[in-house]
Amino acid sequence: MIELRNVSVAFDDTTVVRDVTLELARAETTVLLGRSGSGKTTLLKLINAMLMPSEGTVIVDGTATDQHDPIALRRSIGYVIQEAGLLPHYTVRRNIGLVPELCEWQGERIDKRVDELMQLVGLPPLDFADRYPHQLSGGQRQRVGVARALAANPPILLCDEPFGALDPITRAELQSEFRALADRLDKTIVFVTHDVREALLIGHRIILLGEGNVLVDASPTEFRQSNNLEARAFLASITEPA
Repeated sequence: MIELRNVSVAFDDTTVVRDVTLELARAETTVLLGRSGSGKTTLLKLINAMLMPSEGTVIVDGTATDQHDPIALRRSIGYVIQEAGLLPHYTVRRNIGLVPELCEWQGERIDKRVDELMQLVGLPPLDFADRYPHQLSGGQRQRVGVARALAANPPILLCDEPFGALDPITRAELQSEFRALADRLDKTIVFVTHDVREALLIGHRIILLGEGNVLVDASPTEFRQSNNLEARAFLASITEPA
């Protein structure tokens, strides 16, 4: 469903992604793990054509991104960001229903989909549909962000450190819920994080990046056994002291 062929991205004289070739499997959660500046978010933005490669080709659903209508492509891909990015003057219901509205769904269909998704992410519509973002906790806003990204039932979901700003307890709760949700939804998910605990919990596959290069491409079990120095450094960060 998603393929990157010899992709590089450069800004001025700085190369941030270097000759990356990947195939991302349908209905799996692929985690892009790495330090700040490693190229994680750049790769994510290539998938929905927010960026175009300097070299190489990005293919989504059989078509290169430079051949897609970028607006139609982005509406067909869910996108979840840190702090949810909700419109403050819209209610929860309106925020979730925004993309279906842009896709010209009928009102009754939108309302049904919003109610379904609110139940799915643990926000009963009777209690939360008419609230505004400022009336929600950080965790509740992220749940709305996930629901909004799923609203038009996209086959692909992109997540850019969605839980990074939350307190540790809320973050752990949402990580567990997200993994269970991902297993139910049959979506192709690409999830960016710098948190190796999160990567090991959420990912079916972990791609470790460093200075724009793919350093490790492995399952969580294989990642734990990797001898790559950067992978060992990440794993050491979660090793409890003796």
